[in-house]
Amino acid sequence: MTESDRPTTPVEETPRGRSLPHWSDSDGEIPTLVRGDGVRVYDDEGTEYLDFASQLYCVNAGHSEETIVEAMTEQARKIPYVSSSKHNDARTELARRLAEIAPGDLSEVYFAISGSEANEAAVQFARAEQDAPKVLTRWRSYHGATYGAAALTGDPETRATVERYAATSGSGKFLPPIPAAFDAESPEDLAEKAADHLEFVIRNEGPDSVAAVLMEPVGGTSGAFPAPPGYFERVRDLCDEYDILLISDEVITGFGRCGDWFGIEAEEVQPDMITFAKGVTSAYAPLAGVLVRDSLGDSLREEGIDVGQTFAGHPVACAAGVAAMDAYDDRLLDNARAVAPTLESELRALGDTHEEVCDVRGRGLLWAVEFADPATGDPFVDPWAGEEDEGGDNPVMTVKEAATDAGVLVGGGRPGFQLVVAPPLCADEEDVREAVGVLDDATGEVFG
Repeated sequence: MTESDRPTTPVEETPRGRSLPHWSDSDGEIPTLVRGDGVRVYDDEGTEYLDFASQLYCVNAGHSEETIVEAMTEQARKIPYVSSSKHNDARTELARRLAEIAPGDLSEVYFAISGSEANEAAVQFARAEQDAPKVLTRWRSYHGATYGAAALTGDPETRATVERYAATSGSGKFLPPIPAAFDAESPEDLAEKAADHLEFVIRNEGPDSVAAVLMEPVGGTSGAFPAPPGYFERVRDLCDEYDILLISDEVITGFGRCGDWFGIEAEEVQPDMITFAKGVTSAYAPLAGVLVRDSLGDSLREEGIDVGQTFAGHPVACAAGVAAMDAYDDRLLDNARAVAPTLESELRALGDTHEEVCDVRGRGLLWAVEFADPATGDPFVDPWAGEEDEGGDNPVMTVKEAATDAGVLVGGGRPGFQLVVAPPLCADEEDVREAVGVLDDATGEVFG
């Protein structure tokens, strides 16, 4: 047994000095993860888990990509920090690399720290450029949990939390292109009806008041739903017709997660901005940003940017980003594309085995498994309808817990009648079959 294989001595939480976990349940047990290797993580008692949530859909390169660690170490030795108001060679190199892979004329980069802050920055740029106050986002979306980003988020649980004591403003909502929202006879019909609905919202909000439309190309924690064919082309046309900017939120879908550098590439449309975070460094260091088109970048340079963040574009994080992009380009993007069909087929087989699995959807290595009562077609529990508050047990979360107990981590979707499966890009077919096999057993354990 090597030193890295030895279980770490447990660190006990004491009444003083305890950390406050995010998205925590006061009744739940929280594992203490102390080590990672590839697609696996280990807790302080040596228990092994297959990480098929990539933690928070961010550790795209896996937990032991030494090239990223080495790049971060080298940068820290050279100069550990450079003010975000200055230039730095690592920062400049990452901006150049991002411009090379970005679609169309997105070649200017504004760095931030988190996805929430990147989305807020993109919205600020859009409002200033268009001299308009509103940004339209979809119901059942997640764009962050800071006050500005929570206003954009269509998840009512997040908005209710931040609006408990102070109102948010400046956004409007429209329905996502999902079958549950429209009575459509085909994917093409769904695309048309959903786009017509968006135009209705634009016209009733007042086109001159709308600065931007902000969407994920594939739904993230809201359920990994891709858009039906033709939807994004129509959205782009609507934005052009009404002089509205299109922002693609790629915080989850970027950097190979959906098979391309950015998820919007599969839609063959040109956004005006792309927001990114998470996978840009494979989460080895916090980093985010906004890619903007040339003309908008020129405008921002001319007008100047009067706000910023101390740690935005941190040199160590930028060095991690360059190394992560190398790893994606060298092998991980190709591996993700090769493994994705196996993940899809294995997950779809769950629907053939368990009648409670009502839908399996996604793209690349981002998938959702949705559950419903086969007798009614309705969710067993809809948390957003307040059913959990009334004491209703949610069997979908019980499936998630059973999978965790059996050594596989998956994500809980928004709302909680679905699970999200998103392994690191280094996962192989054996990992996929093992993880989905555990999820299969967990589903059978809960539903019988």
